[in-house]
Amino acid sequence: MPHDILVCLSTCPDAATAEAIATALVHESLAACVNQLPGVRSTYRWQGAVHTDEEVLLVIKTTADRLPALRERLLALHPYELPELIALPVTDGHARYLDWVRAHAAASTPTPHS
Repeated sequence: MPHDILVCLSTCPDAATAEAIATALVHESLAACVNQLPGVRSTYRWQGAVHTDEEVLLVIKTTADRLPALRERLLALHPYELPELIALPVTDGHARYLDWVRAHAAASTPTPHS
């Protein structure tokens, strides 16, 4: 039943933003884990021009049922006018790890701020 697990990608302008978003998503049980990968160099077209910027990539592990709430929270926290959020389905993986993701990205998971 791995198809209910998602890996989501989002880029952030700096480490502080990435840390704030990652921490909020995990504290609020919207994600089981968020990896922060600094040193990503992104080249993209924006408002008619090509830009290249250093960014931090977030690799977010969550479940399909948490994606709507995760999307809403990420968009509320993100400073970009048009934040990246791409969700990729997990088709296979270590069963115990996938169970862990399900358990920690669940709406009923207690958080320290509850």
